[in-house]
Amino acid sequence: MTCETAISIKEITHYFGEKKVLAGISFSVEKGEILGLLGPSGAGKTTLIRIMTGQLTPSAGSASLDGNDMALVKQEAYRRIGMMMDDLGFYERLSCYDNLKLCAGFYGVREERIREVLEQVGLYQDRKCPVQKLSKGMKGRLALARAVLHEPAFLFLDEPTAGLDPATTRQIHELILQLQRDGATIFLTTHNMTEAEKLCKHVALLHEGQIVEYGAPQEINRRYNHRNKLKIRLYGGSSLELPNTAASAEEVCGYLQKGQIETIHSTEPDLESVFLELTGCSLREED
Repeated sequence: MTCETAISIKEITHYFGEKKVLAGISFSVEKGEILGLLGPSGAGKTTLIRIMTGQLTPSAGSASLDGNDMALVKQEAYRRIGMMMDDLGFYERLSCYDNLKLCAGFYGVREERIREVLEQVGLYQDRKCPVQKLSKGMKGRLALARAVLHEPAFLFLDEPTAGLDPATTRQIHELILQLQRDGATIFLTTHNMTEAEKLCKHVALLHEGQIVEYGAPQEINRRYNHRNKLKIRLYGGSSLELPNTAASAEEVCGYLQKGQIETIHSTEPDLESVFLELTGCSLREED
């Protein structure tokens, strides 16, 4: 089956003054895919989103959605785009509900949809609360509700679960996956490797404006499995490591036959470890 390209990024380079913040970025996103862009603060993630959504014109290269160059896109195209960014831009004295009601009017969305999205992000009980009284996490959930209010074909999420508790994070993940199942193409920036591995078909690791690795999360992890060992924990607390080769099969089989194995794992790294190996810094490292 042929995959249809929804987002195409070709050789994007961008400067702020003399500082190069993006350097020859290229990749594509299939229609209905969730792609994750991983990198620490200052790596260029937000700048790339602003270019992809037509808010910035790149110094060189192009970004297109469904074949439309975002540097030339017309205003009506934004009806197909939903964005959750750092600069939330709410009317602080208005309630959650009234903020979304204003947006619903811009997009021509039925008012019943407001209740739907507030329930999806767990804010319906707080719908009458002024935005200025919301916690940071609640404001983030309201920003996500606003981004999906008009059921966009393209969704750009910049750190959608930053600062949220685990229960709310799971709820947001479920919503993101449901949006994907409904056909949305989702571009997600994060420095949370667990989130990326759970949600994303492919990830791109971004460091100092360059993509240093790209692929399916588990494929990337296996690619950097230099140790290639099996870590075995036996009942009773002892542990051992064996080469992950055919030569270890008889010994592993013996432990299994005796019912001695409590856990067994391969030693491939996670995305955090891969990023550290490639760049010498952490995904969570701040400027």
